[in-house]
Amino acid sequence: MNAATLLRLVSITKSFRAVRALKGVSFDLRAGEVHALLGENGAGKSTLIKIITGANSPDGGTIEIDERPVTHLTPATALRLGIACIYQQPALFPELTVAENIALRLEPVTAFRRLNWFARRARAAQLLDRIGAHIPPDAAMGSLSMPLQQLVEIACAIGARARIVIMDEPTASLTKKEVDRLFAIVRELRQQGTGIIYISHRLDEIFELADRVTVLRDGESMGTRFIQQHRRPDAPPLQSSTASGSQPVAAGSEKSASNLTPAELIRLMIGREVTSIFPAAEGEPGDVVLSLEQVGCTAAGVRQITLEVRAGEIIGFAGLVGAGRTALAQVLFGITPADSGRISRDGRTIRIECPRDAIAHGIAYVPEDRRRHGVILDMSIAENMTMAIHDRIFPACWLRDEPEQRLAAQLTQDLDIRASGPDAAGHTLSGGNQQKVSLARWLAANPQVLILDEPTQGVDIGAKAEIHKIIRRLTKAGMAVILISSDLPEVIGMSDRIAVMRGGTIVAMMGRGSDAHELLEAALGQPSSMAGMSSNDR
Repeated sequence: MNAATLLRLVSITKSFRAVRALKGVSFDLRAGEVHALLGENGAGKSTLIKIITGANSPDGGTIEIDERPVTHLTPATALRLGIACIYQQPALFPELTVAENIALRLEPVTAFRRLNWFARRARAAQLLDRIGAHIPPDAAMGSLSMPLQQLVEIACAIGARARIVIMDEPTASLTKKEVDRLFAIVRELRQQGTGIIYISHRLDEIFELADRVTVLRDGESMGTRFIQQHRRPDAPPLQSSTASGSQPVAAGSEKSASNLTPAELIRLMIGREVTSIFPAAEGEPGDVVLSLEQVGCTAAGVRQITLEVRAGEIIGFAGLVGAGRTALAQVLFGITPADSGRISRDGRTIRIECPRDAIAHGIAYVPEDRRRHGVILDMSIAENMTMAIHDRIFPACWLRDEPEQRLAAQLTQDLDIRASGPDAAGHTLSGGNQQKVSLARWLAANPQVLILDEPTQGVDIGAKAEIHKIIRRLTKAGMAVILISSDLPEVIGMSDRIAVMRGGTIVAMMGRGSDAHELLEAALGQPSSMAGMSSNDR
């Protein structure tokens, strides 16, 4: 007996003006399976998901849900049919509480209905407790960090009892403990017969969770591979698919997980080998360009930060969610100014009261939440890229398109940003390309100190390798980089030194190629062999 088909897409096409986002893509999802959807940013994953959720209508092809054709799929129809999506960037209302946001997703819309506030809070608390999220139901959504907002999104999908759940980079901002809990929820949903479309750039997650993998490249399907060792023994067998995914073939006729390697998946995604994810450092760090002495900010929860940053150096910041890494970045950029200690640039004491001051002192900041703080979605690529340098390209406030377009075209080429042109709006770009535009804005300003907060979060493997090479190229030219990342291999592989934060301060300094276990011990506050060593010794 074969598992029931919950969703089938056949020969889906979609174009946005001259750009063909999908070119005859077929895809299907069975009950009780995790079907991974992989591909570089711009490969068509987001467009396909928007079609499944009813946000976009296909130009051609057919959609079937529960083996019945659906001709006009809208977001409301998708919800009624049991489709829920956990987006990489949470679609929540920051002014409302957690309980109110969950209620908006789960409660029916009716007129003159009496609200049971106690029941709302109780249900929110129950859903959050189920996924192991310790979030007060009355907390304002806007006060939560990105990882916590993502957990609320997951709680909404669980509460909706959806039969088709789409997870778009669900672990991008989660800690190891939160990831483990999410995986347990995924397995629980799979056992209940829920079909899960899982999108991630972390290949280890794919091999741990997925039953099948479909790879998209340039809007086309590169193939569907069958992985079966994760299936529970009593589950009905799944049928594998052909490259298009439209015609089932006998299970086992395709490569299983034992033969499918990360390198092969990477080749399918990007059409080439990625030989070095972390490029080697070149040269030695130069003079101190930024110095912090006992810097603190009560409002941000940052305290007693002492650190020297050198030209041509990458200092990685590691720590758990809430350790104070992003808070420190915002102090350095003047979003929440320091109220104690001293900050020096090239040996001279400076004050940073606002972002304008930071920019004037050659400090740039690429934030974690690119959609809220990194890219203005309604503005063009060119306008986003030149926002920080108007005084340079528009002298005397004389607006000229030519220099802006020329600079944007050059940066688009240098960072391999996939778009129809410099005039394309930010909202038309994939998440990874939005991240590149956010980075390009500050590269245009040519800063001496560049703070990167989760620069490769939600970015595909090929683009991640390109960003790493760009960072190395910048440090080779003498730029100092502060790298904040929740990806331990990235921090260890890219950093010349690693500052481990806990409780708003630096608790350890480690050298290049540090041991991941020691790093985690420091972040967790566990005793290790490093105890008693000074930061200079480490």
